[in-house]
Amino acid sequence: MKKGALLLFIFLFGCGHKDPATPVHISLTDSNHSLKITGINPVILNDINRDTVKNWQSLFAIYRLPADTDMKDYQPIQPGKYQLKDSAVVFTPDTSFAKPQTYFLRYYNYAGNKSIWDYISGKTTKGQLHYIDLIFKP
Repeated sequence: MKKGALLLFIFLFGCGHKDPATPVHISLTDSNHSLKITGINPVILNDINRDTVKNWQSLFAIYRLPADTDMKDYQPIQPGKYQLKDSAVVFTPDTSFAKPQTYFLRYYNYAGNKSIWDYISGKTTKGQLHYIDLIFKP
């Protein structure tokens, strides 16, 4: 009986402490030459923008989506320039987005899942990076 009560407590504790994630939105701008990224916590944006290195790729990176989607984790990062404009980040690739090509933005959520239930259910392991892939086509 003690085991069941403990699991019930962990389940209820985990469900009650999950923080809602800020949704990230993307849209093509400048005649499909740039990608606008919104919905990111302004504190995070300002911290990265103050950094002298300005490593925007540590928060999100843009990749070409391969025909074999099983290979998507092995793609090189799309080179380009990130700029903070108002409360959005605008990515302009070094080489324009190709029209028939599909791309994806990988948004790394460093806050991760804070629910104990995510660890118990196997959705999260210690040290695992959390990310969301957003697919777009020019």
